[in-house]
Amino acid sequence: MADYYAPTVIQQTIAEADMTPLERLLLFHIFESERDGDRWYFFSDSGPAEMFLVERAALETVLAASELDVDNTANTFVRKLLAGLKDEELQGRYLDLDLSETSWEFIFQDIVRRSSTLKYVSAVSSFTCSRMRSDGFGGAVVVISADSILGKSTNDLLEEFIEQVAPSSAS
Repeated sequence: MADYYAPTVIQQTIAEADMTPLERLLLFHIFESERDGDRWYFFSDSGPAEMFLVERAALETVLAASELDVDNTANTFVRKLLAGLKDEELQGRYLDLDLSETSWEFIFQDIVRRSSTLKYVSAVSSFTCSRMRSDGFGGAVVVISADSILGKSTNDLLEEFIEQVAPSSAS
């Protein structure tokens, strides 16, 4: 069995003041992080987490602190998650968060929208595999601005280059 990895770095550090408490909690679970003064550097050795456990009380506390004057992707996602819990899930101390319905890119986009210093956030990922498989290597870049999220993988570039040197006859 092959294991696939997507080490990722967020190239700009993010000011703590630019993030809501809920965004910080989510990003700290999605990525590894290091403090750099009053800013945070986000990265992941194996790839951004798409599922993780979080303490329900902590999640509710940071959601309440984040809803004072901000409506964003993180708040909407967590409100929907909490509203959909079954009674037995409400009794548990921890909740499973599954980000398959949203993405960390949208969290960063909300941060960029509110920031007075960030014009964009960029992410660079490499794709690696524990076995030599043709689909297991490459990379991707993403640029996140207030208005758009743009990304390309090495496969996208490869297809563009192939089209330049050997155009398809399909029109």
